[in-house]
Amino acid sequence: MIKLRAAHERGRTVVDWLDSYHTFSFNQYHDPEHTHFRKLRVINEDRVAPGGGFGQHPHRDMEILTYVIEGALEHRDSLGTGSVIRPGSLQRMTAGSGLTHSEFNHSKTEPVHFLQIWIFPEEKNLKPSYQQISFEEEGLRNDLYLLASNRFADEVIHVNQDVQLYGSVLDPGRELVYDIGPERHLWIQIVRGDGSVGGVRVGAGDGVAVSRESQIKLAAYSSMELLLFDLA
Repeated sequence: MIKLRAAHERGRTVVDWLDSYHTFSFNQYHDPEHTHFRKLRVINEDRVAPGGGFGQHPHRDMEILTYVIEGALEHRDSLGTGSVIRPGSLQRMTAGSGLTHSEFNHSKTEPVHFLQIWIFPEEKNLKPSYQQISFEEEGLRNDLYLLASNRFADEVIHVNQDVQLYGSVLDPGRELVYDIGPERHLWIQIVRGDGSVGGVRVGAGDGVAVSRESQIKLAAYSSMELLLFDLA
C-alpha cells in the first residue's frame, strides 16, 4: 500500500518570523487522520526569517532530529551545547527525562529552511543527550546514505528507536530500488525536486507512506532530494 501525503494538504502556521508546514498534527493544527506514522511523530518544514527563532522551551521523551536545507540554524540547550547547523549536517537531541533548548536563525540577512523531525523513543526517561554529524552531498548522490539508526556506528546519528533514516539526492533520470524487510514500513519525505515513489508522482514537501510492500522504486525527474525512514 502506497499513500501520498500531499504537500498542499499539510497544516500550516504563519507568524511574522515563521512559516511552518506540518505533515502531522502539531500545536494548534489537528488532523485525526494524520497524527503520526508508526513511531514518526512530527515532520515540520520550517522557514525562519533573519534574526527570528524559537526561544528557550522544554521537551521530554522524544528523539528530535534537525535537517537543514538552506541557511544556518543556531542551537543552544540546557546540556550546555551550542552549535550552528548547516546543510550537510544532522542533529539529534534525546529529550528524555527533560531539557530545554532554543533555535534561532544564525543569519541577520538570510532565511533558514529546515526540517524538524520527532520520533517516539523506545522508552521514557532516557538520559538527555545531543549528537551532530556532518556528511558530504556526494555521499548521498544516487545512493541511499545511512544518516541515523538505532545501531551504534561511526558517523551515524544514534536514535533510541527501531528506525533507520537514509538520505539521497537523485540526479534527473536516475532510479533506486529499496528492498523492504518483513513487517517494516517506510515514510519517504521529498525535500526538493520531483519524481516518483512506487509510480506515484511526488514533489517537494510531499510525503509517502509505504506498508505491506516488499520493495519500492524511487525515480527522479529533476534533481530530487529525499529522506527515507525505515520503521518497525
